[in-house]
Amino acid sequence: MSAAPTLCVGITGLNAKPENPGPGLAVARSLREALGDTVRIVGLSYDVLDAGLYLTEYCDAAYLLPYPSAGEDQLMQRIHYIQQQENMDMMIPCLDAELLSFTRLQTAFEDLGIRMLLPDREQLLRRNKDRLGELAEQADIRYPESKNISNTAFFYQCHEQGWRYPMVVKGLFYDATVVHNAEQGAAAFQCIAADWGLPVLVQRYAKGHEVNLVALGDGQGNMLGAVMMRKQAVTDKGKAWAAITIEDPNLHETARKLVQALRWSGPLEVEILKDEGGQYLLIEINPRFPAWVYLATAAGVNLPAALVSILQDKTPDLGTAAVGRLMIRYAQETVIDLATFESMAIAGMHLADKE
Repeated sequence: MSAAPTLCVGITGLNAKPENPGPGLAVARSLREALGDTVRIVGLSYDVLDAGLYLTEYCDAAYLLPYPSAGEDQLMQRIHYIQQQENMDMMIPCLDAELLSFTRLQTAFEDLGIRMLLPDREQLLRRNKDRLGELAEQADIRYPESKNISNTAFFYQCHEQGWRYPMVVKGLFYDATVVHNAEQGAAAFQCIAADWGLPVLVQRYAKGHEVNLVALGDGQGNMLGAVMMRKQAVTDKGKAWAAITIEDPNLHETARKLVQALRWSGPLEVEILKDEGGQYLLIEINPRFPAWVYLATAAGVNLPAALVSILQDKTPDLGTAAVGRLMIRYAQETVIDLATFESMAIAGMHLADKE
């Protein structure tokens, strides 16, 4: 009989859509691999059909959260309830759209005994897509020209402003679509605006391949445990379907300058496009672990476990990532009984250890 867990960690972002998976499952998998049965993992998600809620090999319990649009009062009421049931020691938020609220509420979480390692509000806002150009200029990093737009007229008049197709259409939080004409641009704008609101961004398109870096920022300007990869195949959302770990000094130095400029606290992912001329263009800074973070774990650098160590006031165990580890993502079905689904749909919770 295994000993009772000595640590309880809440993890959000358990959505697992094949074309655009959330990071939560990769974070939970990394913690389970590092800590085994000594950790109780509480899965937190927003949709009853998020598959990660039901994967009991990773989550010992799972709860629905109110959507961010419900407001912070509703969120804290739900967190109070979950904390009464679980007594979480810490939480790892994994979705961009929730982070601003979690940052504002960090003191309230700490009052409940829940620790988090998060950027502050100003750090979050400075890496927003609509302000990323300013940050890139400060850190002396190239950034493709971008423009905020609030209606579809731009796509029919863009040539008058010196813009040509193809171009990239982006939401403030998620989604990026390459469009080749005005009709595609207008359709992408309407879809992204409906999901993520205004403004929508357009960005100059550049050919090349994407290289990414995941790391932790210590809040003092230092970057810890950096792991780099090159995308080998992507989904229609541009997410890595296959990727390989690499060593790229220029990517590392670019990310280091950004972390230093922001004095970043917590997980982050830096997305860089290496164009056909070998120049590096900053694409995005994501303020959380990416969905591919288990590749870093498999390469020898378990960043979620390192984050837990930091929150326990311990020195994290960070080695050097092995180069040439190839990740290939795949879709897999999980099958549950109707009673389990009804429990989540009606009560908003499921306890794996009470089946």
